[in-house]
Amino acid sequence: MGRSEMEFMQKISAVATGTAAALMVFSASCAHSQVPPTATPVVATAAVNGGDSAKKAGGVLTGKDAMGDWTTDAPGVRRHLTVADLPPPYDTPSIDHGADKVFIARPNGAWPKVPEGFKVEEYALHLEEPRKIVTAPNGDIFVAESRPGRIHIFRDSHGTGKPDVDQVFVTGLRQPFGIAFYPPGPDPKYIYIANTDSVVRFPYKNGDLAATGTPEMITNTVPGGGRLRGGGHWTRDIVFSPDAKKLYVSVGSLTNVSQAPGDEEKDFRRADILEYTPEGTSTGVYASGIRNPVGIAFQPKTGDMWTSVNERDGLGDHLVPDYITRVTPGAFYGWPWYYIGDHQDPRHKGAHPELAGKVTVPDVLLQSHSASLCLDFYEGDNFPKEYKGDIFAAEHGSWNRDRRTGYKVIRVPLDGKGKSNGEYEDFMTGFVTDDGHVWGRPVGVTVAKDGSMLVTDDGSGTVWRIVHEK
Repeated sequence: MGRSEMEFMQKISAVATGTAAALMVFSASCAHSQVPPTATPVVATAAVNGGDSAKKAGGVLTGKDAMGDWTTDAPGVRRHLTVADLPPPYDTPSIDHGADKVFIARPNGAWPKVPEGFKVEEYALHLEEPRKIVTAPNGDIFVAESRPGRIHIFRDSHGTGKPDVDQVFVTGLRQPFGIAFYPPGPDPKYIYIANTDSVVRFPYKNGDLAATGTPEMITNTVPGGGRLRGGGHWTRDIVFSPDAKKLYVSVGSLTNVSQAPGDEEKDFRRADILEYTPEGTSTGVYASGIRNPVGIAFQPKTGDMWTSVNERDGLGDHLVPDYITRVTPGAFYGWPWYYIGDHQDPRHKGAHPELAGKVTVPDVLLQSHSASLCLDFYEGDNFPKEYKGDIFAAEHGSWNRDRRTGYKVIRVPLDGKGKSNGEYEDFMTGFVTDDGHVWGRPVGVTVAKDGSMLVTDDGSGTVWRIVHEK
């Protein structure tokens, strides 16, 4: 038995015994300027393809109605999916409707929809695959353009809501995604960037408009990814712990569900959130069994880590729900053998029975195949006070279901203790036309220094700005 295989079995043993300490013994191995149409009040419909008559609890869609599709999306529509709502595997056929099959250029007059009282503006146009977006301590906006391998920087020097500085910060990266400033706080010394197969850093001080020097390798032990469809999940998000002592890296799986013999070995150190020191020393796995934890972030007040996750495909339209959840250190979330608690994947029937009862159930279940990507906490002062502290997450959009869902930004309300009751709400929609064609795909979310929200859309190459009109 090789070292990697032995360590993999240690990982499974640690989960089965439920001890976080055991889990940590091995190295841890995101076209044109137009005038928006006049906003009109939106009335949420409850018609759901193939669903029963609407079931609402206090205005919240539940059961089959919560599963819905793009025709039931509108700002303010609330949903609450529970474990009890999950259908059996293969309740519907597994569908391949890749976004590339229905993707169109942004139509004239097409504009995202937001709740009444909010306004959407174009912040930046003509970007090439804008993905993760981050606000620097001084208010500059950094955007990872993953396909061309560069980081873009924007600055609104005059507080107009439009950047007057628009330039490339650094090039020559490998599918960059995650961006973080170190140490956390108002006076960083470095900018960290996650390539698909490594984490590097550059010296940085507030106001720098270009990277200086050559990239310093922090770690090259991050498993690399391709461009999906057999190449593996490739995005790597990064975030520092609130005390700045740890660096976390999210790594998605290589495969959908490790169907072929030997894929467990290939997926070792994947489907995990890995933990390092800021200098790059691996200190273990923070949490495991997470098929693709695309976005990770710490809740500012509670210090809890949250992640936004793409679950597996191939089990039907409404399996398996994507999810957003607090991440408990040492927790196991089921992939690939189980999903959403003790539901065993039929493609692994009878495998690892010792894991039953050890699978953590996520906090917020989302419409299946939404492709939940980056998330952020709203801590600004522009939105109404009831939004303070809530999660906003970008749903990139479905391919593995008959009728589309996703292609929107959602809001997850949190209570005063930073917890969710499982509900979420459509916040920014409108990226799918009435006939089901897709023109925009949200990826990243950040809160700007003025309290507005910025959203990257890699479908139309746009950064959108959302502001509340007081």
